[in-house]
Amino acid sequence: MLESLRNKNIMLIVAHPDDELLGCGATFNRLVTEFNSNIRVVILGEGITSRAEIRDTEQWEQELKIHRENIKQSQEAIGYQSVSIYDFPDNRFDSIALLDIIKVIEKEKQEFRPNVIFTHHGGDLNIDHQRVFEAVITACRPMQNETVKTIITFETPSGTEWRASTDPRHFVPNLFVVVSEKNIQAKINGMESYEFEKRRFPHPRSPEALRIQAQRWGVAIGAELAEAFVVVRNIV
Repeated sequence: MLESLRNKNIMLIVAHPDDELLGCGATFNRLVTEFNSNIRVVILGEGITSRAEIRDTEQWEQELKIHRENIKQSQEAIGYQSVSIYDFPDNRFDSIALLDIIKVIEKEKQEFRPNVIFTHHGGDLNIDHQRVFEAVITACRPMQNETVKTIITFETPSGTEWRASTDPRHFVPNLFVVVSEKNIQAKINGMESYEFEKRRFPHPRSPEALRIQAQRWGVAIGAELAEAFVVVRNIV
């Protein structure tokens, strides 16, 4: 599967700063360093203001500035080529029209012309993740001139696993990417760049937990380390 992504334009569309790392940071580091993939990350939400009772971007002006600087530091850790950053309201994507999110994705697609899109699992607990998934699927309707032939979703630690056990939208991976210790360390380094998102063990976003998660999926496929995905659509 990875060989089919060699030299391809790959877009990673996420809701928040740090999501681009949590789900697939090690895989994208491998795609950049081994497969010459051209990668653009699209971060749709600002990722901060839901920590207050009302959204006030002026109140969080300094934190938002630091958050954007952290995105660049994370980009350096993973090595991907370009990033587009938007400011949809954190954890309030359900308060805006889905069409507004779709229009941004369509604009990015038109500019970058991706062959493959990676995005959130549609069953995540986080409403922003759900809305991004819906927007991607809608923006990539499989019509005659659609350039996106493959859509792949990933889990987001501290989101995917926190949904209700009775929720039927489970993350059941059907694609596994073997990654190296170097790839995992790049992912951890990128995550540690986020001053407001990194956590201590046993939180799912801690360095130890991220490595354990990679070990878990590695064990599932007879490897040391891996990341897991769901292939939603693949047109060949």
